[in-house]
Amino acid sequence: MKDTRRTRVVVGSLLATALLLITLDHRSGDSPVLGPIRGVAAGAFGAAERAAASVTEPVGSFFQALAGASSAQRKIAELSAENGRLRGELTAQRLDRQRSAQLNGMLGLAGRGGYRIVPAQVIARRSAPGFEDAVEIDAGARDGIRAEMTVLNADGLVGRVVRAEQHTATVVLLSDPASSAGARLEGGNELGVVNGLGQNGSAGRFLRFRLLDSSAPLTVGHRIVSFGSMRDTPYVAGVPVGVIERVEATPGELTRTAYARPFADLTSLDVVGVVVKAPTRAPRDSVLPGGRPDPKPLKPVPSV
Repeated sequence: MKDTRRTRVVVGSLLATALLLITLDHRSGDSPVLGPIRGVAAGAFGAAERAAASVTEPVGSFFQALAGASSAQRKIAELSAENGRLRGELTAQRLDRQRSAQLNGMLGLAGRGGYRIVPAQVIARRSAPGFEDAVEIDAGARDGIRAEMTVLNADGLVGRVVRAEQHTATVVLLSDPASSAGARLEGGNELGVVNGLGQNGSAGRFLRFRLLDSSAPLTVGHRIVSFGSMRDTPYVAGVPVGVIERVEATPGELTRTAYARPFADLTSLDVVGVVVKAPTRAPRDSVLPGGRPDPKPLKPVPSV
């Protein structure tokens, strides 16, 4: 604003008016003459104050919002981190409960069969020379594990150890095409051989079972257990293997062929046990789960 004579006059008039109003307000009290004048002046100045406030209040709120934005972002980040941590803890607890249940089930199976086992956890899929279905476990020679030992889980036979390092071991799964194990039909002495099918067996979901006596009865729903190897190497006897889901018609053949779904889910392994000492007496069928399974196939068995 330019310092002109007119400006000085306006400013002086405003100051004089303000002083006059202050003096009148101080001296008049509730005077019936000066009260209305004071009310008019207060209304005029109050309106001006409200107008100024209506202009400045949104600006002030905007700057307050800006000031609180960084704090809000920090709070959101803290809450997000806390939620992530809690989700991680819940996942870990859920996994711990699942693994605990698997371990308890496996210890129960080992107890019924009289097997002494070393528990381990599958830590990776591994390729081994001459094999396509193998895993690595977090137990090894320091735990008493050596090659050609039986591996099982809470549900049944998993495979065998083919190599043992100091702290880890490689296990070839029963589903590997190069795997074979002696097996026996539940409730009898009919013997056969179980072979892995690899990718032809829906990636570990089916096994081939060849019954040595072609005249022996073999039907859908029959369960099979491991027959065992000489000196229990590489397989101990009595471990549940699987359930027959399809029987092939093989007229004139010396053997009968069937396809079984393994009890152990060989496509999803976590807690396993390595049998470091076999029972002194074969458990026969005592380790099989109670009750006969549904004799109808759950899914079509692939043609192999």
